[in-house]
Amino acid sequence: MELKVKTVVRIDGMKEALYLPAILTGLRITIGHFIRNIFGKRDVVTIEYPEVQRRISPRYRGRHRLTMREDGFIKCVACYMCETVCPAKCIHIESGEVEDKSVEKYPVVFDIDELRCVFCGLCVEACPKDAIRMDTGVVSMAYSSRDRFDFTRDLLRDDYHENEKTKFRTVPLPESPQEALPQSQGSLAD
Repeated sequence: MELKVKTVVRIDGMKEALYLPAILTGLRITIGHFIRNIFGKRDVVTIEYPEVQRRISPRYRGRHRLTMREDGFIKCVACYMCETVCPAKCIHIESGEVEDKSVEKYPVVFDIDELRCVFCGLCVEACPKDAIRMDTGVVSMAYSSRDRFDFTRDLLRDDYHENEKTKFRTVPLPESPQEALPQSQGSLAD
């Protein structure tokens, strides 16, 4: 396969040094968009933002959320994978242990500093339990205080799919040891 090389001839002179042709080209494009927005109405370039929302791609990485299991417990097992892989170091997790036999540990603290986050999606890819996602579709995150960008575990919970049956609980505790270990055989020593 032969590559075709295109040579570009640069013209150096007073015409290029003044940037006048580039300025006039920019003004021509801006005035063209202005006239098309006022009189065109069929192919408007400007979006009237609060009333008209821009279509979001399914691959868009929005604000983070923590998912829940079917029984309403948080899926995160505090394995520190997302905190380890994060290039911006904006995720902070502290784990806690529970007497519950079905859950080894859970995140007591799960904080994401959205001001430091680069929205790379590596935390989503690293999570072995599919506990963290970035598919909320939240585009604009504008707040008047820096403290509002620190999302805690309770702010990251999955309100998107929440119903009365599966309420978010901070510590998952089953009713009995048999419920905690449904596949166990024999009796549990207390």
